[in-house]
Amino acid sequence: MDPSKDLAAYGYGSVAWKERMESWKQKQEKLQMMKNEKGGKDLDYDGDGPDIPLMDEGRQPLSRKLPVPSSQINPYRMIIIIRLVVLGFFFHYRITHPVNDAFALWLISVICEIWFGISWILDQFPKWLPIERETYLDRLSLRYEKEGQPSQLSSVDIFVSTVDPLKEPPLVTANTVLSILAVDYPVDKVSCYVSDDGAAMLTFEALSETSEFAKKWVPFCKKFSIEPRAPEFYFAQKIDYLQDKVQASFVKERRAMKREYEEFKVRINALVAKAQKVPEEGWTMQDGTPWPGNNVRDHPGMIQVFLGQSGGHDTDGNELPRLVYVSREKRPGFNHHKKAGAMNALVRVSAVLTNAPYLLNLDCDHYINNSKALREAMCFLMDPLLGKRVCYVQFPQRFDGIDRHDRYANRNTVFFDINMKGLDGIQGPIYVGTGCVFTRQALYGIDAPKAKKPPTRTCNCLPKWLCCGCCCSGRRKKKTKSKNKLESKKKSLSSKKGELLALPALEGIEEGIEGIESESLIPQHKLEKKFGQSPVFVASTLLEDGGTLKSTSPASLLKEAIHVISCGYEDKTEWGKEVGWIYGSVTEDILTGFKMHCHGWRSIYCIPPRPAFKGSAPINLSDRLHQVLRWALGSIEIFLSQHCPIWYGYGGGLKWLERLSYINATIYPWTSIPLLAYCTLPAVCLLTGKFITPELSNVASLWFLSLFICIFATSILEMRWSGVGIDEWWRNEQFWVIGGVSAHLFAVFQGLLKVLAGVDTNFTVTSKAGEDEEFSELYAFKWTTLLIPPTTLLIINLIGVVAGISNAINNGYDSWGPLFGKLFFAFWVIVHLYPFLKGLLGRQNRTPTIIIVWSILLASIFSLLWVRIDPFLAKSDGPVLEECGLDCN
Repeated sequence: MDPSKDLAAYGYGSVAWKERMESWKQKQEKLQMMKNEKGGKDLDYDGDGPDIPLMDEGRQPLSRKLPVPSSQINPYRMIIIIRLVVLGFFFHYRITHPVNDAFALWLISVICEIWFGISWILDQFPKWLPIERETYLDRLSLRYEKEGQPSQLSSVDIFVSTVDPLKEPPLVTANTVLSILAVDYPVDKVSCYVSDDGAAMLTFEALSETSEFAKKWVPFCKKFSIEPRAPEFYFAQKIDYLQDKVQASFVKERRAMKREYEEFKVRINALVAKAQKVPEEGWTMQDGTPWPGNNVRDHPGMIQVFLGQSGGHDTDGNELPRLVYVSREKRPGFNHHKKAGAMNALVRVSAVLTNAPYLLNLDCDHYINNSKALREAMCFLMDPLLGKRVCYVQFPQRFDGIDRHDRYANRNTVFFDINMKGLDGIQGPIYVGTGCVFTRQALYGIDAPKAKKPPTRTCNCLPKWLCCGCCCSGRRKKKTKSKNKLESKKKSLSSKKGELLALPALEGIEEGIEGIESESLIPQHKLEKKFGQSPVFVASTLLEDGGTLKSTSPASLLKEAIHVISCGYEDKTEWGKEVGWIYGSVTEDILTGFKMHCHGWRSIYCIPPRPAFKGSAPINLSDRLHQVLRWALGSIEIFLSQHCPIWYGYGGGLKWLERLSYINATIYPWTSIPLLAYCTLPAVCLLTGKFITPELSNVASLWFLSLFICIFATSILEMRWSGVGIDEWWRNEQFWVIGGVSAHLFAVFQGLLKVLAGVDTNFTVTSKAGEDEEFSELYAFKWTTLLIPPTTLLIINLIGVVAGISNAINNGYDSWGPLFGKLFFAFWVIVHLYPFLKGLLGRQNRTPTIIIVWSILLASIFSLLWVRIDPFLAKSDGPVLEECGLDCN
């Protein structure tokens, strides 16, 4: 194959590629001449066997990087440097020019501005090297799915987590599971594990109904190649469903399937209605025995295989992916670590039952929107050159059901389309909790494989006899040493076989153990200390390519799976410390990804043309602020823990720009304190007649103007290379202020109480769909305290604007000049809080009374501090005249 035809696979303008192309062409011309002289036989030009073309089909990359064009990225980088210089001169002026008659206001404003500058640096420089990626799904199929042979694609275990079926409706979870079972991937390579951490019989019965409906839904999806493969969202599409469907039976079968789905929804909704009233004696199963999970906090572990093994076939007789229900054991007195503990239980169960080398985790409301999503991830994970060092492939989060204006920035476009692309050019994106395909070995707390140094070209440039005389002798010595070393390891392994794996039925993995050099020689007691007292699970960790024990029966594996989800299994092990999802924060996702990057792994950010996954966004302001509160609380917990990226992980494989991004992800809630103070300053200035800056000179005006221009230029160029719209960027800026003065502020105090005083603040799961009116009111009232600080800020700034304008009208023309700066400052706050002002109407289009009362009370107290409030009388700088009480006449 001529590599010039595949130039696009490596990108244009690469000097290394051009040099490689010239070298390849010269070599091919010389080989062709020699081949003609030898009568057309294959040649051995460099002494390593018959030469083959440089870019044969087996060595083609499965993906490529798409750097941002230099015409877009170079001006962006240049303006960042200019902004940094201007920022330095700006701070120099601000610090050296205090305001003597308003020293306190000046000092507070300078401290806030310095903090904002540091936050900007932490946020900006990890975006220095943004890239995009493109995958080649056709090459993946050609390499691993050859006609007439079994598929060589790697197996994938898919995790779906749910807790409360009343807040996470079973119909939503069912759609997610159905989209997984219908994914475009070999069925024998897919296993779906559903974690029910609430041990709800409703979830169990809904999953049973889902497995039956899947036998009709999956063949329909694959027969007509429909997208998406979640029925609720497929049938809700307002598009021409006849497009590209040439089979005459499609319309008839689609109508029949829609009727089947409507009947399925009726059965699910009936289960939900039944679950609203819990019997006094608890739930009972069909055979009359009590449901084991009647007591949510005290129940045994439960595992039920719905599909797979026997009975896992659809209506056409084809095999279906495995579907497994898992509810881990819970007992009083144990710390179960919420979602992180549930995910670790799934890691162990899946390792015992299927042990796929790769794992995909999804929230219950995130369905597969692109049936080829797993193939997209495999283009990175199964790439022979890239995949060995990749710990996970993260997909962006996309959402359904968001209003057109997205006034609460639910889409989070700036983060997913700007920040994450920037991180992908360094060491990879952070883990965001869902839509992520992991390498199983990376979850076991091991270091990333060391990158091999490229071979020297010395021997290729010397004659064959000289090469053998100098370099090859050293190679032979190395080969002999490595061979003797490997033989000694094998002997040591065979002699310690009983010590390593104390399980009678482990002969089937002997070959896999011999291929592992680092872990295979660790004594059994050390492996058990790390992974727990399960020989089957410990044996599975030694199989880098996955697979289960061949000589064990399904019944014995299920018994072992029950054992690994017992509540005491993790005691005195490294689970949650170095292995699996890391404990210590409600945002276990950031902490888990951070630990992997500290071990030297890199991650990949994949944005396929069709979004891979879609989820449900919070439905109102209260839910959105609560979601942001939980994220911020997790960051505070990480900041106050031993895993804080400011001091943790040095000497590992974490790159310094990647570290900056993690530092920014953990300290951003602290910005709420200076942000609250800074948003209060405009009202103080308007009420007192003071300002945070002295009268500006021409040079000072130049630095202020330059800083504003740099801020706008940075944002415009950032939107240009990322493709983010100005409306999305502006919504993000607004919600940064709204969240900063509400949810982030509460997270700081709750985090301090939790870490320093031991007062735990439990979070509530964000609602995934519409709720009944009674529960809706209760939920809104619970979180109204989050709304008080921004409401108070709005009121005092509006009071300040009225007071300032009244004062200027009364004092004449000269007072309008200084007023404009203060009004601009106040309007900056009001404009950023405007979506919040609209959101205060909330449910039923009315503001909760408690918010109005508290906000007016706080605003009134603050306004009384304005001791000079008398805007309708002119102020005089002359002597104070008082009546002496004498009648001079």
